[in-house]
Amino acid sequence: MAKLTLKTPMDSMAPMTIGTVTLSEIDLGPMTSISPYKGQGKALSAALKAAHGMAMPAANRATGRAEARAIWFGREQCILAGIDANTGLAVHAALTDQSDGWTVVQLQGAGAANVLARLTPLDLRPAIFKRGHTARTDLMHMASSITRTSDDTFMIMVFRSMAGTLLHDLQSAMEGVASRG
Repeated sequence: MAKLTLKTPMDSMAPMTIGTVTLSEIDLGPMTSISPYKGQGKALSAALKAAHGMAMPAANRATGRAEARAIWFGREQCILAGIDANTGLAVHAALTDQSDGWTVVQLQGAGAANVLARLTPLDLRPAIFKRGHTARTDLMHMASSITRTSDDTFMIMVFRSMAGTLLHDLQSAMEGVASRG
């Protein structure tokens, strides 16, 4: 019988530093898609706040903290990451486990925004895309979620099946920014 081995999307990639930017895979732990039932948005937000200490995020925002975040993921939808969703939330929303469906990386360093600027149409200037801002956007040709978690740090999520492409595209952009430095 075959022995199965658990692997991360990036197969436990070691952090990669090129120039002033470091790319590393991160494990957000449990990830749950939360979509309120019709007319349940406010009740869901209150229940999420009571259960996990964070409200449903506004459009293009993330709430919570590094250990547990609610990340806006589309109209009246978020991803709760880092903690198991309280089952009581199911009274107000559809809860769907997404833990194995996403690759999550962190891009950090003085040139992180310049690296992403080569891959996405977002305006990543700190005055526009501030800490806690998030967007569903294209990253090259991949659907992604990009969240600014600090002044020089971004969390990037793409479908797990695109892990290799994400690594290739970010590495190429990192090399391009470093070569201009």
